[in-house]
Amino acid sequence: MIEIFFYYISSMTTSDFPGEFQEETLPGLGEGEIIVIRSARRKKSISAYRQGGRIVISIPARLSKADERVIVPEMIAKIRSQEDSQTPGEADLARRIDELLTELAPEITIRPICVTWRPMRERWGSCTSVDRTIRISDRLKLAPEYARDYVLFHEAIHLQYFDHGEGFTEVLSRFEDSELATAYLDGYEAAERALLAPAELSKLP
Repeated sequence: MIEIFFYYISSMTTSDFPGEFQEETLPGLGEGEIIVIRSARRKKSISAYRQGGRIVISIPARLSKADERVIVPEMIAKIRSQEDSQTPGEADLARRIDELLTELAPEITIRPICVTWRPMRERWGSCTSVDRTIRISDRLKLAPEYARDYVLFHEAIHLQYFDHGEGFTEVLSRFEDSELATAYLDGYEAAERALLAPAELSKLP
């Protein structure tokens, strides 16, 4: 038997996690749902991972509520700490865009003024050519480098080509791992949709 619980930052209070629920103690809660799964198949082990932009924590069904209130915040903090240590900074993103354009599209001499991480759920990235700003979805923070590079290159091309016309398409085709990158991005979005489907949730460990 599997029980599934959805935690939302808007509905969680200090009474839910007495003495523990503090913004500095629980980084990441503001990014979306935290899913806690109680599984009878689990005896002692506890796992936490990102799935579809959410943090999924799987715990033994027999774990007490008191222990859950302690363990859930700890696992959330652990995931966020791991992510912070592996996430490229915004200066790194801008530097990578410069490298990609120099290597693959030297005719594009425009560079973004700033590149920022954003909590974007509907898009992987966006570019405003007027003020030369690029925003990248924070879902890509732990993505494979080829997938992140593909989105960075895609958005950087929009600095010169505003639509997805022939000029844009020709430049984007120079990215050798485009098929691999789009497969990863499509798969990630499929996982997000599956996570929202109750029938799929029951299949999680």
